[in-house]
Amino acid sequence: MGGGTLTDFGRLTAALDGNPALQRRAALAALSLTALSDKQATTVTIGARVAVTPGAAPDAAFSLATTAANWAEFAKPVPAVGFQSLAGMQRMGHLKVEGDIVAWGRNLIFLEQLFAALRPAAPVERATPVGEPAIEPVIGRYLRLDFNGQPHRIYFEEAGEGIPLVCLHTAGADGRQYRALLNDSEITKRFRVIVFDLPWHGKSSPPPGFEREAYKLTTDLYVDTVMAFCRALELDRPIVMGCSIGGRAVLHLSLRHGDYFRAAIGLQSATHAEAGADTRLRDLGVLFRPDVHGQEAAAGTVACLISPTSPNAEKWETLWHYMQGGPAVFMGDLHYYFTEGDLRNGLLDGLDTKRCPLHLLTGEYDLSATPELTAELARLVKATSFQVMEGLGHFPMSENPQQFRRYLLPVLARIAE
Repeated sequence: MGGGTLTDFGRLTAALDGNPALQRRAALAALSLTALSDKQATTVTIGARVAVTPGAAPDAAFSLATTAANWAEFAKPVPAVGFQSLAGMQRMGHLKVEGDIVAWGRNLIFLEQLFAALRPAAPVERATPVGEPAIEPVIGRYLRLDFNGQPHRIYFEEAGEGIPLVCLHTAGADGRQYRALLNDSEITKRFRVIVFDLPWHGKSSPPPGFEREAYKLTTDLYVDTVMAFCRALELDRPIVMGCSIGGRAVLHLSLRHGDYFRAAIGLQSATHAEAGADTRLRDLGVLFRPDVHGQEAAAGTVACLISPTSPNAEKWETLWHYMQGGPAVFMGDLHYYFTEGDLRNGLLDGLDTKRCPLHLLTGEYDLSATPELTAELARLVKATSFQVMEGLGHFPMSENPQQFRRYLLPVLARIAE
């Protein structure tokens, strides 16, 4: 970044005005922090109100340090990739956090909202009225089946008819991420869109005896679950599309069951995930510890992956799904994402994209499965197609469905030819 003007941290004092939810959360935070812009220190004291004073407070819980240029980039209406959030800047090495890292993680989603006040006020997004009451053309059902030696009750939703399109949600979330796809008549007139919640997620309960388990998602468990679901529904040459962990799973599914699937679509797919320059939040287990609200922390850690241009309502619905997850489930999914499901092991040499065409779509603002990582994957496996999606982040189908469909529709049309 080039040289930047001094950021006006005084704008934070008005952040709580007219926002009862933020006021309540600020009172619970009740801490001081130091914001460092080059060598200039500012104390931000948070409680019933937010106060901003020059200098560094000796009792600050932690400090947030970066250059004046980086603060200026963060404060832009549409920041550059890697500057869209505080956690994003930390992840990319642009922001140094020192002090009580647990307190930082505990209050992360609140602090993202607070520091967003450094940006010009965004236009208010008016929700479109429903008008006459309407029932959506989406059917929800439960599938009972046995696999891996256990009985399961799996919830799924579907809409449309034609070629089956099985959609896999991200880590720690559920099938609601595909709500817009299920309601897109241009898609459902040619495709039977099917979205299921993995066991432990959404409305799919864990198997009996879960209270004695430490949940961890593995490649075998993920692949077996998808295949058991598809075969139970007797799907004929379905397309499989997954995002994030689902984007990794479509690679494993293509490797093991490429003859079964008509095609695979990887959203935010990569051989592995970028953990970032600072892994202390993950190392300290903020997603599952008694002194942190794990699901609020989960939303805080993924908010940095959403594009700053995504509609506010869709962004917050995406984060709401994370706030509702089961204890330690997100952490258990990340075991597959960061460790067990890593594909830098030579297995991709056996992925045949002529047998199972593979289409890759990745949002430009994703800091985890970055466009660069997906480009490398596309080169390694000779992907059928690859495109970087402008104005989208890690959750394209959920954070900005209208922008996402611009990229998805041509891929679906190509598969259906």
